[in-house]
Amino acid sequence: MNTQRIAAIFEKDYKDFMKNTVLLVTAALPIVMALLYSQIGDGEAAVFLVYMIIGITFSAVTSNMIITMMAEENEKKTLRGLIQSPASFFDIIIGKSLVTTIVTFVALAISLVITGFDPLLNVRAIIGVLLLFMFFLLLGIGIGLYAKSVASTYVYIMPIMFLFGFTPMLLNLEFFVNNEIAATIIEYVPIMQAIGIHDTNSWLPLGVISIWVLVAAIVVYICFKKTTTDD
Repeated sequence: MNTQRIAAIFEKDYKDFMKNTVLLVTAALPIVMALLYSQIGDGEAAVFLVYMIIGITFSAVTSNMIITMMAEENEKKTLRGLIQSPASFFDIIIGKSLVTTIVTFVALAISLVITGFDPLLNVRAIIGVLLLFMFFLLLGIGIGLYAKSVASTYVYIMPIMFLFGFTPMLLNLEFFVNNEIAATIIEYVPIMQAIGIHDTNSWLPLGVISIWVLVAAIVVYICFKKTTTDD
């Protein structure tokens, strides 16, 4: 890895982020939601609320931000130039992820201070949150490499938010209440597995989330290779 190239990519993305009003407003969304949700009770519900905030942060900020920034570069034809530059695969992936990572964890930290973060004070829960972040980040990078324009990003972001970010809320919908198969499938979505960590002493939920991370990493690698070979 070349730290100078990573720093150069980071500096460019930081400037692009500060100019993008939509992304700046989106970064504040989890904090606003945390203020609203903090008015709801505690106890067992605290776990649900904490993971709602985590899901909103990782889908609306992490995935949304990296997809939008990479799609914008695709639209300007600058991403392909970067990929074909001497910078390595890891230089590009790490450099493109730094701004998103910093913004994500600042937004998440402020949000969790508002809602409370007691459910996360154990090793397995912390590992689960880090794996969730990796999943949403890699998913965003993979889609960002594929998205050809900023306008097209909404097509990808909305399913990510509702299927992976707002998953706990889906189980309250009538469709999932009355459909046992759909409800069972949803239970294996990463954020539901992270919630499941609090119901068991098993490390199995972390194993399931790790598989999701691995799949997302494979998607990133395939999309990166495809981008390097596209005409």
